Amino acid sequence: MKSELLNLIRTGTAIPATPLALDTRRYFDEHRQRVLMRYYVDSGVGGVAVGMHFTQFEIRNPGIDLFEPVLRTCADELDRLSLSRNRPILKVAGIHGRTESALRQTELARDLGYDIAIVSLAAFGGALDREIIHHMKEIAKIMPVFGFYLLTGVGGIKLPFRFWRELVEIDNILGIKIAPFDRYGTIDVVRAVIAAGKEESVTLYTGNDDSILYDLATPFTFEGPTGPKTIHIKGGLLGQWACWTKTAVHFLQEMQRWQTLCEPLSRSQLTLSAEITDANAAIFDAAHNYAGSIPGVNEILYRQGLLTNILTLKPDEVLAPGQADEITRVCSAYPHLNDDAFVAENLDRWINE
Repeated sequence: MKSELLNLIRTGTAIPATPLALDTRRYFDEHRQRVLMRYYVDSGVGGVAVGMHFTQFEIRNPGIDLFEPVLRTCADELDRLSLSRNRPILKVAGIHGRTESALRQTELARDLGYDIAIVSLAAFGGALDREIIHHMKEIAKIMPVFGFYLLTGVGGIKLPFRFWRELVEIDNILGIKIAPFDRYGTIDVVRAVIAAGKEESVTLYTGNDDSILYDLATPFTFEGPTGPKTIHIKGGLLGQWACWTKTAVHFLQEMQRWQTLCEPLSRSQLTLSAEITDANAAIFDAAHNYAGSIPGVNEILYRQGLLTNILTLKPDEVLAPGQADEITRVCSAYPHLNDDAFVAENLDRWINE
């Protein structure tokens, strides 16, 4: 990995997990996918993740066969933007499925110029730890890897401390996205990194869309090989940051500045944390076990004009009853969370670039 990209990971950056842009026939809308990449890069992100839950795992299915076209389109656009904006952009490839399929995906991602793979383990329900560790080792032989603790509500599996403690010993594991939406699971991951003395080589990112600022604000102190060690979660790799991305980048930068000051959280920061969680509950459809999470993010992007519709590959994947009203409520209640003015100012340029 190029040193500027590795430094970007280590410092901590904002990485949205991009949705999939479709037209009204549910065919891949390459142009609008490129528009999303332009929006993310001009919002100030350090990278974009492609092929994860929000890009829809179904892009790999026979008959749909969108994994390569989507990854190729996003990589091509991100490389172009990296040159035109004169800064490095990290390309993160989502890998999903059992080992044989996952290795093919990883090889393709490498060949398309992706910098790091983030590996979903949703297909390993009921598997032994050693099967999953073998899976991760094989992928890490091909390209650098982010571990991924995925929320069980969208297909993730429970992964105990012992698993993470073994995982961080694998060469080429550069980071972990912590997204169980569970404080116990979050602590398991952080404690494993510190217990292994890997805090300098394995960088932690929050994926807990329900507690973003809380994760970034927490100084985690646990026993390491040489005594107690305190570390922070450095950045975020989040579906929530696929919309309102400009403000997400701002909030991350503010929290990173706060991390260097070692001061108590202010009342306003605590309030902001709760507001972001409330907004996420509406957008991710927490009331219906996240069934409307992808349409919810798409709804925000559609209202802003970045997408032309909120369709997914599955006809029955729609906004939940009352979800649109909830999204309207949080948009009205927390105008400081959106980036509507930024999008309105730049949308025509992104569409016509």
